[in-house]
Amino acid sequence: MVLSTYREKIGSYESVNIIEPEDAAIMFKAEGHYPRRLMIEAWSSYRDYRNHRYGVLLKDGEDWKSNRVVLNKQVIAPAVQGNFVPLLDEVGQDFMARIQGKIEKSRSNKWTVDLSNELFKYALECEVFTKCHTFHTSKGLDSLFDCFVEKPALCLSAVSSVLYGERLGLLQDHIEPAAQHFIDCITLMFKSTSPMLYIPPWVLRRLGARTWKDHVEAWDGIFSHADHCMHNIFKRMKQEPGHGGRYPGVLATLMLQGQLSIEDIKASVTELMAGGVDTTSTTLLWTLYELAKQPELQEELRAEIAAARLSSQGDLVEMLKMVPLVKGALKETLRLHPVAVNLQRYITQDIVIQNYHIPSGTLVQLGLYAMGRDHQIFQRPEQYRPSRWLQGNARYFRSLGFGFGPRQCLGRRIAETEMQLFLIHMLEKFKIENQGEVDMRSTFALIIIPEKPIVLTIRPL
Repeated sequence: MVLSTYREKIGSYESVNIIEPEDAAIMFKAEGHYPRRLMIEAWSSYRDYRNHRYGVLLKDGEDWKSNRVVLNKQVIAPAVQGNFVPLLDEVGQDFMARIQGKIEKSRSNKWTVDLSNELFKYALECEVFTKCHTFHTSKGLDSLFDCFVEKPALCLSAVSSVLYGERLGLLQDHIEPAAQHFIDCITLMFKSTSPMLYIPPWVLRRLGARTWKDHVEAWDGIFSHADHCMHNIFKRMKQEPGHGGRYPGVLATLMLQGQLSIEDIKASVTELMAGGVDTTSTTLLWTLYELAKQPELQEELRAEIAAARLSSQGDLVEMLKMVPLVKGALKETLRLHPVAVNLQRYITQDIVIQNYHIPSGTLVQLGLYAMGRDHQIFQRPEQYRPSRWLQGNARYFRSLGFGFGPRQCLGRRIAETEMQLFLIHMLEKFKIENQGEVDMRSTFALIIIPEKPIVLTIRPL
């Protein structure tokens, strides 16, 4: 039996842990006007060391709120989804062409592969393109910007597209040295973050440890990339006051508005990218793994996608409103395989949960992984059933993969659109098969990832 509420102390961290959706509602109600969660100390230590501004991921208080209000309008508001769709669709179609090319090259009418690295690059390309898209499309790296959130190709490509409005060229067999260096920096940044969850960064810095030096080197490369991108945008703004009617990306839009300082914009966009790559790529990998085990579910999804494609008459924004089962598949993935082990809030008032009094100021942690697999919360939780999320079947505070409230994931709208479009393209063109019946276990490495490589076979329809 799973304990629904318990107290825990690990090192200097003391918390109360919960898993019941009803208790989650109480926790969020007590989060206050300026919700706080655990700080990623490695990231804040680097910024202090280099005298960089904090972005909204690391900010707290009124400074956080004032920045977040501006960013919400450009990144997470429902009205902005239409800005992202054309950019993300372009990257998605390029990724499908890459898969088709691999299948043709294999001469066996299939491609058997561990897609983790490919998905990482895809996600980063998407994020960079949408966040830093410049005033006209450029496949080259001469206006390469910075951006940034794990290791596969698809997601890196997607992140690049949205945040910076530029393509990094990650979906090609040959990746330019500058783009490869950027990938290496992001990979090193995540790798060096994990040890500092257990050993304070100041200790490693004083010891001159390799982990701290790697972390500094990685972030230096990421911020240098951002500086280069912003310089190119400034240059284009002088040369081309307009952007030809095409959405210029999150970074350029924020710079043109002038509501935030350049340093605040750079800090938040860089954090947004760093937080969005591994998370989306890993979720897509788990989704393909689950779909590979259920060919009949793939057919259900294809039927829904085909009907939506027909009804929307080519309008992708409208089409995304007509695919509830596709959205349910992603929710189901995040239930069984959440990116984070838990969500945290420091409560700002006394609360009572399960007859326990919890004083104001306490760190409360909601166990996402435990909640998603609890038989008392979900019927047959071990089964992957996207239909459980269709209208009328779902209940509140059970789908929290992106958090909740004013401090929910800022990149949620981009990530959801990116992943939905990816599944639509993938299922329209290919079928996915698994290479074994053994269930894949998870492990923790800053986020929850597969314990071993997931090898899939992709065949054209």
